[in-house]
Amino acid sequence: MINVTATESDAVRAIEAAAISRRFARGWHCLGLAEKFRDGKPHTVNAFGQKLVVFTGEDGKTNVLDGYCRHMGGDLSDGTVKGNEIACPFHDWRWGGDGRCKKIPYSRRVPLRARTASWPTMEQDKLLFVWNDPEGSKPPADVTIPVIEGATRDDWTDWRWTETVVNTNCREIIDNVVDMAHFFYIHKSFPTYFKNIFEGQVATQIMKGRTRDDARRQTTGGGPRMLGNTSVASYHGPSFMIDELTYHYEGYDLHSVLINCHYPIDENSFSLHSGIIVQHSDALPPEAAEATAQKLSDFILTGFEQDIAIWRRKARIDNPLLCEEDGPVYQLRRWYEQFYVDVADIKPEMTDRFEFEIDTTRPVESWEKEVEENLARREGAVS
Repeated sequence: MINVTATESDAVRAIEAAAISRRFARGWHCLGLAEKFRDGKPHTVNAFGQKLVVFTGEDGKTNVLDGYCRHMGGDLSDGTVKGNEIACPFHDWRWGGDGRCKKIPYSRRVPLRARTASWPTMEQDKLLFVWNDPEGSKPPADVTIPVIEGATRDDWTDWRWTETVVNTNCREIIDNVVDMAHFFYIHKSFPTYFKNIFEGQVATQIMKGRTRDDARRQTTGGGPRMLGNTSVASYHGPSFMIDELTYHYEGYDLHSVLINCHYPIDENSFSLHSGIIVQHSDALPPEAAEATAQKLSDFILTGFEQDIAIWRRKARIDNPLLCEEDGPVYQLRRWYEQFYVDVADIKPEMTDRFEFEIDTTRPVESWEKEVEENLARREGAVS
């Protein structure tokens, strides 16, 4: 009889997952299209583990306050916008965008301590942002979201915007920044180049790809053939990604900007948003560009649904077992951690420049073979 002693390489790796913190990321979070909140009504936004109320006053400024009145706990989102204040439906206390109670109609004076929490806001590129900071600090001047030039130019389409609730922790979507392989298996893309750059508060993914013939829709119409795409996608802070996305067609390039953003509802759910604009061109005049933007928006939403199907059933894992062709998951998570610790506790390894390019030789060889096999099966089924 031979006694076999288990070695370290024989051991089964246990999945580790620490309890999820109820601390939410410091930074600017996009609530969606600013126009949505300009209808003269209060809006409920469940974010950062609590209820907020969003309203726009007569002065045109959009404000975000804690959702419950500090008087007797009335739900301000059930109230009424009166002038530049939100009036509580319970006793008509009037709250200004600065968080101060401006008026109590039945009282001679307003108590000196009649204040509620006011959240810093920013409107940019037709989008509304709110600032969250567990330490209560105001947004520093050097923490910004880049201006998207095409969002306000006449030679680009309007935003096509989608919103959906995802019942998992928002770290899952951040991991996609470094996950090249999932684009092939989940989204039916074909990456041929993949690189990450992390520096300061920005995490960038550069990806080039070609069209998969086995995933191409079978159409009888004409039109130019899509050859592939180039994507330069950067998270600016913990939750707002700007993707300069170019689709390469026979004879021309289609230029677009894709937004992938979210805000946490609580530690186990988040509101996932996407927006896209498309540039007009000789090959894509305004009407065609608008129709293309809608098609791309629908396509992107389908992609999110593919991700959500995975997230819904996967395990949270803090110690993923990686192979050589996987991306820098641990380095990305170190970058991401900077938004969850006090500013004084941010370490250089969270913000120092880091670059990693995946050697795509083996993946491309494997994927080419898989595409050929899929096409052969399809050909056999047809014949």
